[in-house]
Amino acid sequence: MERLWTRSFILMILGTFFLFTAFYMLYPTLPLFIKQIGGNETHVGLSMGIFMLSAVVFRPVIGGLLDRFGRRSFIILGLSFFTLTMYMYNSVNGITDLIWLRIFHGVSWAISTTAIGTVIADIVPKARYGEGMGWYGTAMTLAMAISPMLGVWIVQNLSYHALFLFAVALSITALLLPFGVKMPFQPQPDVKRIEFFDKSVLFVAISVLLLFISYASITTFVPLFADLLKVNSGLFFLVYSATLFLSRPIGGKLSDQYGETFVVIPALLISILALIVLSLSTGLFGMLVSAILYGIGFGSAQPVLQATILRLVPLDRRGVASASFSTATDLGIGLGSIIFGWIAKYASYQILFIISAVSVIFSLLVFVFFVKHLLKNKGLR
Repeated sequence: MERLWTRSFILMILGTFFLFTAFYMLYPTLPLFIKQIGGNETHVGLSMGIFMLSAVVFRPVIGGLLDRFGRRSFIILGLSFFTLTMYMYNSVNGITDLIWLRIFHGVSWAISTTAIGTVIADIVPKARYGEGMGWYGTAMTLAMAISPMLGVWIVQNLSYHALFLFAVALSITALLLPFGVKMPFQPQPDVKRIEFFDKSVLFVAISVLLLFISYASITTFVPLFADLLKVNSGLFFLVYSATLFLSRPIGGKLSDQYGETFVVIPALLISILALIVLSLSTGLFGMLVSAILYGIGFGSAQPVLQATILRLVPLDRRGVASASFSTATDLGIGLGSIIFGWIAKYASYQILFIISAVSVIFSLLVFVFFVKHLLKNKGLR
């Protein structure tokens, strides 16, 4: 079996970790920063939404360009742009400045993460896509687990200026690491037409989008639900992150050995069960059981679905495939936040999580009736 843990793979995993740590430090701190410069809740929502929208719009374009012109120049461009925009937070004087900066930051995020995901797909042996994507997701999970606490600590003990400078330092580190990576992909400048989407991944992308709609209910409304139950939501996310950290590489490795269907169908069923348990929870025990189940289900399904998209396209379309997966995740989170925000105004959190489970049921149905058939036709499992 071909080696997975090569020098190039290790450097890209480390780069992913540093980039996502810089990014997620802003999640708990940016809303407070917006309030500090004179904004309100509407401005908080707008700044988050405009960032996601700009990333969604640009990802397909970046994917096509990656396949046409190669990877290295886009990684350097994206991470340099990301570092610059992170530094420019120090110069924000008002809400208008911030909104424009969030648009540019979203574009830099789209370029950086699409290029990094594509390079990792290039250097991971095809027979170990699931395991490789699992470790890629684990790097993101670890960053998501530690960076919010780190960001809050820096703001409370130092300043926002120090926060942005620290994020710049992390971004520069992420920028330097790919220089030591061997990128096997050869650009195809002679190809006249740039493709921005591959129709063979459509149903996988829909399944991913529906799964991430449900994920938005967890990230956005578990803290509010936990507060209603007088439970510390931090315990939920700690257990969830620990389970996610363990399940992602294991789920990926199982998919390499036994096929995507072997992992995805049980993983989605477990995710549905997790959301039902959450909707029935009346205290800490139920919430922690739900956290474990959702960590196993979501943590196993996500990297395998990503590997599925990569396996369905030719080697010269990985940029498009990577962009399609990332677009589906961003769009799912964005739509989910809007949909469940509306539901929360008119229904209880219990009903909200049941509706979230329905979204995963549709994700499962799309996989069973469309993706599974597509995999069989491609000679995959």
